[in-house]
Amino acid sequence: MVLTPLPDSRTEPDGSAVIRVLCYNIRSMRDDCEALARVIVPCAPDLVLVQEAPRFFRWRKRAAWLAARTGLVVLGGGATAAGPLLLCSLRATVERTEDVLLPLTPGLHRRGFATSVVRIAGTRIGLLSFHLSLQRDERLTQAELLLERLETMGVEHAIAAGDLNDVPTGPAFRRLAGRLQDCWAVRPWGEENTSPADGPRKRIDAIFATPGIEVLGCGVPAGLPGVTGADLRAATDHLPVLAALRVPATTLLPPGAPGH
Repeated sequence: MVLTPLPDSRTEPDGSAVIRVLCYNIRSMRDDCEALARVIVPCAPDLVLVQEAPRFFRWRKRAAWLAARTGLVVLGGGATAAGPLLLCSLRATVERTEDVLLPLTPGLHRRGFATSVVRIAGTRIGLLSFHLSLQRDERLTQAELLLERLETMGVEHAIAAGDLNDVPTGPAFRRLAGRLQDCWAVRPWGEENTSPADGPRKRIDAIFATPGIEVLGCGVPAGLPGVTGADLRAATDHLPVLAALRVPATTLLPPGAPGH
């Protein structure tokens, strides 16, 4: 199946920006890294919100390799965020970054958020990459913390993306979708299910956007020119999610105003 093309990245005359956002769990780059890069490049993302980035020996070097191999730069996250990582194209101007470690439940993996505020064209966008817990109650608590974090970022428009370890009917997924736009549900494009990569049966990876952002299309880019099924299966155990979004130009605030 050949997909209908998503809109290309561009800047509109009014300063708004059409951007491509990719969400991808890369399983610590333990699989075929060249296949991983071959999947990312044809997606032509402006922003990549990664989960399960390398966290141990030479993790910065591995993240830098992936960025260089795909024509991107490392924005933030990685081991310092317990796995979530942010990559961006040179189209983005970085305003600030912050890695957030979440409360640790004894016996469970440490989780965190990789966050940033960037400017693209006339827009100002908050970003948050996440990987929620395997445990139901902790997962729901982390979803609440995610929404609280977005509220404190001081931006009108924000994108959160990641591996929820939950399906759309689950409580954590429903909590996020109740406050944010679930981009695939708003405007589906491509395939839906993301896990496992060699026979996807469930959608546990998603891109969410605040209400003022227009969703132009979102889904698994299987069938996108340059993205092969063999590479998708070899790259990692999840399928990526690609979205095209139109972000309105940011309203200029006077100095000292909230969110300035």
